[in-house]
Order: sequence, then structure tokens, then C-alpha cells
Amino acid sequence: MAQAVVIGAGPAGLMAAEELAAAGHDVMVAEAKPSIARKLLMAGKSGLNLTKDEPFETLLQSYGEAAEWLRPMIAEFDAAEVQDWARGLGQELFTGSTGRVFPTVMKASPLLRAWLRQLEGAGVRIQTRWRWLGWDGDALIFDTSEGTQSLKPDVTILALGGASWARLGSDGQWADILQQKGVALTPFAPANSALSVDWSPHMTPHFGAALKSVRWMAGELDSRGEATISATGLEGGGLYSLTPALRAGADLVVDLVPDLDAVALQSRLDAKKSKTTLSQWLKKSLKLPRQKIALFHEMSKRCGLPQSSEATALKQLPVSGAALRPMDEAISTSGGVRCTVLDEGLMLTAMPGVFCAGEMLDWEAPTGGYLLTACMATGRWAGRSAVDWLRTG
Repeated sequence: MAQAVVIGAGPAGLMAAEELAAAGHDVMVAEAKPSIARKLLMAGKSGLNLTKDEPFETLLQSYGEAAEWLRPMIAEFDAAEVQDWARGLGQELFTGSTGRVFPTVMKASPLLRAWLRQLEGAGVRIQTRWRWLGWDGDALIFDTSEGTQSLKPDVTILALGGASWARLGSDGQWADILQQKGVALTPFAPANSALSVDWSPHMTPHFGAALKSVRWMAGELDSRGEATISATGLEGGGLYSLTPALRAGADLVVDLVPDLDAVALQSRLDAKKSKTTLSQWLKKSLKLPRQKIALFHEMSKRCGLPQSSEATALKQLPVSGAALRPMDEAISTSGGVRCTVLDEGLMLTAMPGVFCAGEMLDWEAPTGGYLLTACMATGRWAGRSAVDWLRTG
């Protein structure tokens, strides 16, 4: 029996611990916060989106440039495997019309409790308020409520999260520790981010209103999802998938009438009676809700669009001044440990016996179940790789 230490008690860390314990090893999970899986529980407050029930190749495309690197890991823990695993913990699931999979209870806490019971039964010990400080020689050093603790495990799994929502545990402070060890990292950046927009007072009555039946575009990316007008800007799933393009400096554009082609739209506009104001026409002829009309006027005036370009503006309205919100507010982050410093089993090539998993790795994905699927898949892969390394090393 080898001793394994998993640092980080989120989905990736718990999955790694599950694999190590199943192989008969002594496993301790160290968590800096007073309680575990805080980000998972926060995500589960409005419905825990476990995965996306879609064909494997379609699922994989959502991981962008990291897709081929993640391919073997997600292949072993794809959407079907995630669902089987959750059902194995006694959770009833349902699949929404878009393919998103949720626990029937729409909460994370019942699943987490069942998971913890299983881990406890397998002998996994979880220590909270254990903040990892790095290494002293080959020993792991922790700041705990009982003072500094030192451990020399046979294998270590790092599952320390990204760099957003620091209050829930993902503060990215581990990056300095690894960089001091010569581990190459890609700088953190926001992913799945809301946008800041400096609205005029004209938009205040529309704060909280949803923009539905729209098409958002940035660079080569587009999305038909909805977004909400907030006091600070725009937020919602329809925008989150565009973060990579916006991060690269692309402008945000919105099609307010995506189900009406440009020719049909211009024909309607040409038929507008001279006494009918543009706002009346937008409401009566196009049946646009108040918040869409307000956004149209806000951005048309801000961009100085001529009156002769109303049809074009409705199909390609620039959202002037839109910028990503601060990284700590983002749902997730890009950046982290580069694949080039890891072997095929997610072990750091410069540090034998130290594996990495979860959001601390350099990948990103949109919301919709993809984030959680990859976190658990990489945690499982790292745990199994650690078991193999212990067996052969």
C-alpha cells in the first residue's frame, strides 16, 4: 500500500482520489478551504450541468485547440460514462432539450454527499484547512490549523483549479510554486466571461431583461444563446463561448433578427409608412421586445450609424465598448500547466510522481457540461496513471 496525497478537493481531485483508493492505496485529500468542492456546489445551485449528451466527436470539438490532447482522457470518461458514474452514486438524471444532463433534483449537494460516502467507505481521508505551500526538498509542506505539516507521499496529485472565483478556492496561487520549479505555464486569462458595457441612463429600465432569439458574433465564433442586460454589461451562456475571440481583440456584433434574412428585412423596411417611427416599426412589424429596441438605439447612436443602414445594423449591430469582466468573475480560466511539460499520464516530466489534473491544466471549454466532464476525466486519468506509476515504478 502506497501513500498518495491529492491536493485540491474539487471534482478532479476527488476523482483522482477515487481511482487511487480503488487500487488499494492510502489516500489523503488536502483542501485549503474549510469545506470541499465549493465551486461545484455553487454551480449546482441553479442546476448542476454534469455533461452534454452528444456524440463523442461532437463533444470533443468544444475543447478547441486542446481537443486532441484531451481525446484519450475524455474517451475514457465521456458523456455516457459521466452519466453511468452519477447513476452509480444513486443519482437520477434527466436530459434537457439541448442535450444538457442534470441530476433530477437540480442540485450538486446530494451527489456530493453520496460521493463522499463512497470515498469514506474506500478509506479516503479529507483534511480541510490544509493550504499547500510547496515543497521543502522532497516533502510537501502545508499550513494547517495545527501548524505547519510535512508529508512525503509516494505519489502526489495536484488538482488546484484555475484562477477565478478565488473565494471558492481557485486562486491560482499555486502557479508561482510550480514556476519556481521550472514548470512552464501559460498565463491565466478569463474564460466563459461576462462583459462590461458602460450603458447610458437610457438602458437602466432594462437591467435584468433577457435578450433572446439573437445571434452573437466575434471573430470566427458565433452563438445563438441568450444573454441578460445587467447593470455592469452583458452576461449569459450566449456570450460565454465567444470569450476566446473577444480575448484576442475581436469586436462583438449581434444579429437582433437571426431568423429573418437581409433581403426580407429590407423589404419590410422599405414598406414602412413614412409616418411610422423606427421604434414603432421595430415593435409592430418586427415584434421586437423593449430591451432589443433599447439595445438597437443605444448602439446605433454610440456607433454613429446612419439612418440608411437600419437593416444592416439590425443584422450586424456592433456592441461598442464591450470588454471582458475581471478574471476572478469569470466562470473558468484558460491557461495553466502546459501539455508539453507533462507525459501522457499527466505526470510532470521534471518531477516524477507528481501528476496534475483539472482546470489547472492549459485547456478551456464553454459552459454546458463540458467543463465538469473534462475536470473529472483528467482527474480520473491522473489517478489511474498514478496507480500505474506506483505499480511499475
